[in-house]
Amino acid sequence: EVFDRSTLMVIYDFLNKGTISEIHGVVKAGKESRVYWGKDKEGNELAIKIYLAISAEFRKGMLKYIEGDSRFKGFRRDTRSLIFAWAQKEFKNLEQATVAKVRVPKPIAVKNNVLIMGFIGKKGVSAPSMKEQPPEKPERIYKALLTYLRRLYRKAELVHGDLSEYNIMIWKGRPVLFDMSQAVLLSHPMADFLLHRDLTNLNRFFSRLGIEVLSIEEFYRMV
Repeated sequence: EVFDRSTLMVIYDFLNKGTISEIHGVVKAGKESRVYWGKDKEGNELAIKIYLAISAEFRKGMLKYIEGDSRFKGFRRDTRSLIFAWAQKEFKNLEQATVAKVRVPKPIAVKNNVLIMGFIGKKGVSAPSMKEQPPEKPERIYKALLTYLRRLYRKAELVHGDLSEYNIMIWKGRPVLFDMSQAVLLSHPMADFLLHRDLTNLNRFFSRLGIEVLSIEEFYRMV
């Protein structure tokens, strides 16, 4: 499904450069991508995300996140260009989040529809999402996420846009945000709506765990 000729050429290029040394099986499969476990030549574990050709419905959904993004002015709207822009967008978002000291997978390289990141987990087993394994210390995780969202907003000038228990991993006792492709700049027309949705999703999840959450208004002001 993912290894067409052009994708194979990108993989070979990364192999020749030594960015990738080994590729193993799929660790996550979604509508838009497959994530493979791999290693670099030093033996560091990698997450190799390959974006798939997309349906017309998903294409329409992607456009609204890219069209309002000043970093992608003038991009071509054919499916191939859109997928390449989506991969670049996730890479840039990961870079900005990393600089802001938000825990996300380390961005390593991107080319066309292939994005290489640091692997969150060990020996090919990814860290669990909060959906798969609710945190042992939910109050501490809730406070850490408040700090991350504040840094993401104030320092990286980003809103995640799709934040929920499905795309927050717990690794070594701390949260890691992933699936950053749809994150938008604060200048994006949907930024405020998406931030409110992120905060609502977090409050819903943590209140179910018995945590006393902030009101959405207070959470919003703190961010």
